[in-house]
Amino acid sequence: MNDTALEQDIYLFHEGNLRYSYQLLGAHRDRQNGEEGIRFGVWAPNAEQVSVVGPFNDWDGRKHRMERVNDEGLWFAFIPEVDKGMIYKYEILTPHGHLRLKADPYAFSSELRPDTASKVYPLDDYEWKDKEWMKDRQSRNIYESPISIYEVHLGSWKYIEPEVFYNFREYADMLIPYVKEMGYTHIELLPIMEHPFDRSWGYQITGYFAVTSRYGTPDDFKYFVDQCHQQGIGVILDWVPGHFCKDEHGLRRFDGEALYEYANPSKAEKTQWGTLTFDFARNEVQSFLISNAIYWLKEYHLDGLRVDAVASMLYLDFGKEDGEWELNEYGGRENLEAVSFIKKMNEAIFEEVPNCLMMAEESTSWPLVSSPTYIGGLGFNYKWNMGWMNDMLKYMETDPIHRKYHHNLITFSLFYAFSENFVLPISHDEVVHGKKSLLNKMPGDYWQKFANLRAFLAYMYAHPGKKLLFMGGEFGQFDEWKDLEDLDWELLDYDSHAATKRYMEQLHLLYREMPSLWELDHKEEGFFWIDAQNYEQSIVSFVRNGRTSQDQVIVVCNFTPEVYHDYKVGVPKQGSYKEVFSSDAEHFGGSGQINGVGLDTVPVPWQGQDQHITMTIPPLGVSFLKRTSANKEEDHEE
Repeated sequence: MNDTALEQDIYLFHEGNLRYSYQLLGAHRDRQNGEEGIRFGVWAPNAEQVSVVGPFNDWDGRKHRMERVNDEGLWFAFIPEVDKGMIYKYEILTPHGHLRLKADPYAFSSELRPDTASKVYPLDDYEWKDKEWMKDRQSRNIYESPISIYEVHLGSWKYIEPEVFYNFREYADMLIPYVKEMGYTHIELLPIMEHPFDRSWGYQITGYFAVTSRYGTPDDFKYFVDQCHQQGIGVILDWVPGHFCKDEHGLRRFDGEALYEYANPSKAEKTQWGTLTFDFARNEVQSFLISNAIYWLKEYHLDGLRVDAVASMLYLDFGKEDGEWELNEYGGRENLEAVSFIKKMNEAIFEEVPNCLMMAEESTSWPLVSSPTYIGGLGFNYKWNMGWMNDMLKYMETDPIHRKYHHNLITFSLFYAFSENFVLPISHDEVVHGKKSLLNKMPGDYWQKFANLRAFLAYMYAHPGKKLLFMGGEFGQFDEWKDLEDLDWELLDYDSHAATKRYMEQLHLLYREMPSLWELDHKEEGFFWIDAQNYEQSIVSFVRNGRTSQDQVIVVCNFTPEVYHDYKVGVPKQGSYKEVFSSDAEHFGGSGQINGVGLDTVPVPWQGQDQHITMTIPPLGVSFLKRTSANKEEDHEE
């Protein structure tokens, strides 16, 4: 890096506008005075002295002291004898005269826990082979494409033994064929940044730029993503910019003072989680976080980030009691600095990685989360639909006898379904800490639990919005998620679980082959009710539209165990309809109450439509119907 470029990067870093600060700071191969070595850089404005220490100097801070290059606290050092794989830390002399050993905030790799040193690991040794995927991604319309996400915690998907995990390359060999077989379009990984405590699931981070050593090296993770792309699978990563853990070797009071966190404890403390909030107003922290998002998207070719706990960033009183927080300058509870940062972050990300996915886990009714910043939005392009998730799980947990009293829970989401670009999430948070597994939430006997699960999943895939399902749900895991054990794969030896897995495979096939189920996900013309009012029988019916008249599907859902023969359903077009998918088919474990012959329309108005069909409504079942032929007059008109 020449002096002019270095000065420019330093200026942008302190302005909060250096989008690639990980190229300035951290440990990088360099050549100085004819010698090959590693250049180290760190931001520690309050430090009296900073040294690089490790086995190469017997952890002696007197041997490789860093040079402070400006008043804003950037320190650099060049060490010839250090190369890839060497471990190191920064020894920091605080303003109070204490020596602290800190991991590098910009390290690309770390020691395996419980050890905490950073590792030198240049990122330019891997040769990518996903050019076709990356090229196609540039022109892909993500809004009008099928997106079905398999959410995975690698360490408990499969492991060698408790606390001993497979390598990313081994997971690639096992997980990718499974995801392809199931029919998902994307894998979403719980955070794989370096974290000290397994049971934080990666959400309490110490190394924001470091791939966790639990599963291998940065190159191993690149291989995993590369293989996903070559097999047609996108990769989304959970990302946690809202808070960080307090472990001594991490970011907390990095140079002896509050640096990455707010100095004001009422803003810094996340008492609910025992973590610290980033100081979103500090320019260098903005450069750190924005660079971190871009780093994962660019260096690892990721297709998107799911941004964790956005509400905790937006609200000063999130998870706090009265007296534990302070109003903003306008007397409100919004964290105005965080709002400004989020907008700036998203603007930067979409300029650098235009067609990526930025998905907000935002649990409140904050407006325009997935709208551009130029119209006042936060700038994400997707938002998790937590309202739909809460309503539907509450409804499905209700005994079918009482569901008629809660009918609004399955219809209310359509009042706001097009106010944001939504993902329908059934995530890890809903199947842990005593909440029961998705299957075990379902009421009824053994057969009814599986039938309820199939009906719920069919309704989910028919409802507007992209889809996300946590691992284990696809084959009906009976126990809730056990984060210290792997999934109960032995359940697939039992017919009902094997049939549920087969059901999800076929549901995904249907989903991907029917543009009406995803092409107009975010537009009102993609959906209309046929009948949303039949609360007495807990039956709803609706139409999903694609861009052409042929891409239309009628969906009929029955959330009771009653069978109804000769049931009238209004349809928008004349002709003959075929049941192309039924959650009650016998090979899925259903009762076999299917409509095996064509359903011809009767020219008598019903449910607001000009004609209707008469069909069998299966128990706890969902039917997908497509028109297969029309009368001659309509054929001529079309």
